[in-house]
Amino acid sequence: MNVYTTDKIRNVVLLGHGGCGKTSLVEAMAFLSGMTSRMGKVSDGNTISDYDKEETKRLFSISTSVVPILWEDAKINILDSPGYFDFVGEVEEAASVADAAIIVVSGKAGVEVGTKKAWEICEKYKLPKMVFVTDMDIDEASYRQVIEDLRELYGKKIAPFHLPIRENGQFVGYVNVLQQRAKRWTDKGDVEKIDVPAYSRENLEVYRDELMEAVAETSEELMDRFFSGEEFSEDEIRQALRVNVAEGSIVPVLMGSNILARGVYTLLVDIVKYFPGPDKKTCAGISAKTNEVYQADYDFSKAKSAYVFKTIVDPFIGKYSLIKVNSGVLKTDDILFNYQKNTEEKIGKLYVLKGNKTEEVKELHAGDIGALAKLNNTSTTDSLSTKASPIHYIPAKMPTPYTHMRYQAKNKGDEDKISQALQKLMAEDLTLKSVNDSQNGQTLLYGMGEQHLEVVASKLLNKYKIEIDLSKPKVAFRETIRKKSDVEYKYKKQSGGHGQYGHVKMTFEPSGDLEQAYLFEQIVVGGAVPKNYFPAVEKGVQEAVVKGPLAAYPVVGVKAVLYDGSYHPVDSSEMAFKTASRQAFKKGFLEASPVLLEPIVSLKVLVPDSYTGDIMGDLNKRRGRVLGMNPVDGGKQEIIADVPSMELFGYNTDLRSMTGGAGDYSYEFARYEQAPSEIQEKEIQARASKLDGGE
Repeated sequence: MNVYTTDKIRNVVLLGHGGCGKTSLVEAMAFLSGMTSRMGKVSDGNTISDYDKEETKRLFSISTSVVPILWEDAKINILDSPGYFDFVGEVEEAASVADAAIIVVSGKAGVEVGTKKAWEICEKYKLPKMVFVTDMDIDEASYRQVIEDLRELYGKKIAPFHLPIRENGQFVGYVNVLQQRAKRWTDKGDVEKIDVPAYSRENLEVYRDELMEAVAETSEELMDRFFSGEEFSEDEIRQALRVNVAEGSIVPVLMGSNILARGVYTLLVDIVKYFPGPDKKTCAGISAKTNEVYQADYDFSKAKSAYVFKTIVDPFIGKYSLIKVNSGVLKTDDILFNYQKNTEEKIGKLYVLKGNKTEEVKELHAGDIGALAKLNNTSTTDSLSTKASPIHYIPAKMPTPYTHMRYQAKNKGDEDKISQALQKLMAEDLTLKSVNDSQNGQTLLYGMGEQHLEVVASKLLNKYKIEIDLSKPKVAFRETIRKKSDVEYKYKKQSGGHGQYGHVKMTFEPSGDLEQAYLFEQIVVGGAVPKNYFPAVEKGVQEAVVKGPLAAYPVVGVKAVLYDGSYHPVDSSEMAFKTASRQAFKKGFLEASPVLLEPIVSLKVLVPDSYTGDIMGDLNKRRGRVLGMNPVDGGKQEIIADVPSMELFGYNTDLRSMTGGAGDYSYEFARYEQAPSEIQEKEIQARASKLDGGE
């Protein structure tokens, strides 16, 4: 592949609801640009950007893929991102290195939740955007409805560039609003000029007037000319549109059919024409030497630096670090310094990715996107620069995973293999976390949703030949007491030679501190229990609180006081006093009104206003206490509630079905509270087999 300079590069992310046609749009672009000789289909599993086995099996995108489209003398790096919400981490990675976005909307399905989320991501990363309406070859597609819905949401900045022309239910051409001309596609694949159909004239007039008004608002001079009724030249209009689109004050709407590759030619032309290249964008890091802001600004004349936005780890082809060059020109065999890991990496060969295929290039200019192979110490969000001028780029903020399930190896002995394979998957996917919950004897897998975790289990099986079982996680209950008890325990054993003797009198009561397992004090007088056995008595308590006598859960908030006892000058030992203390604890604990405590989380749910009633009703069913509501920008409400942790299993799926995917939630541990008696009884019964027998 040729080397492209910064001004000839466009980095464009495709965003939109799942199934709106992003991947098939990439196919049409690749076909029109001559990159492929035939278009693949998602349903056939042969597209360029959905190449992973999981993607071809499930017929939707799971990972972001990069496809460079060469158009005229420009290189358009298309980042095809997933539309399903479980894979939002991939979307964030792609958006963090894009310079502009195309929000894809199905003309048949219309504006969906994923469309609105795509818009929010563009606003977050300040990306100029266009909307491309697909499926125009389908009879039920309504371009006008999409425009109306977008206008209702985002106002006058929505600017249709085209109107569709239909004949006998077929999508045959388009009207160019700017030029006020109509064109029809021919059988040869090019276009011929035709008259603007009568049914399009009224809309054409309205849309063009609105476009001219938006153009006029770019300068006082144009505004004066607009009000005096003067016409603008096509060059003036295009120049003004470039400014407006780059600023985000105009969002062009184009349309077409991916399957017929119609409307895609004009989209590619407009990407190059209206979207800014990296040379028009700013980009800053922190200089590690001076601690001051370093304006990289995709300047090829500055010291080399790059940001690693994604990692691909494949058992067959190895590891690739996907980078965006933020300054300078990277060349084969450069040595770069990794600021985060404080190590140098020899980058070897430079690659450009085309879906799952790699192509070697001699150099990558500032603003370009490429891949480096086998960087041992580099991971996603790291910064690469020269040792003489080390730069740290602020990493993209990844969403926190809250959905979790317990996982276990299906075959004994696979635990180490699973751990190693998960490390590789977590290197690729920053929204995946594996947590060892040793207190409850379980390993947990955290992701963005149940589907995300299912895909991970499937990848482990297909890529690494390891099977795991996913199941409902155990709830981290705790045990404590509500009253005071006074107990005595004598441990006495005689078996020839030295015997065992330990005798303690102890009280147990609530300590008032649920953060600590236990508090130990001794108030023994007169040497009834010698001082050298006090640590052994405490050790007995320490061991007993690990697995409580009620349901074998960890104990919290108990104060244990040793106040009396007795010893034998020959038979007493540390082991005997430890055992006596442990048994006294069990007896005293059960006599002091023991209860089970359940974890309570502080939950925040962000939903559009219209869903607040449903959400609050559902939280009540989950034994939640709604503490308040805060209005949030964009017609949303943040509902704050305390909810028992055990009631949140499956909440992600339920919230999405209640809100059509528009709801988000987060939570953090708040405290422990006494569980209702019916839950305690059920749990104690279920855990009876876990309790130790008497000693």
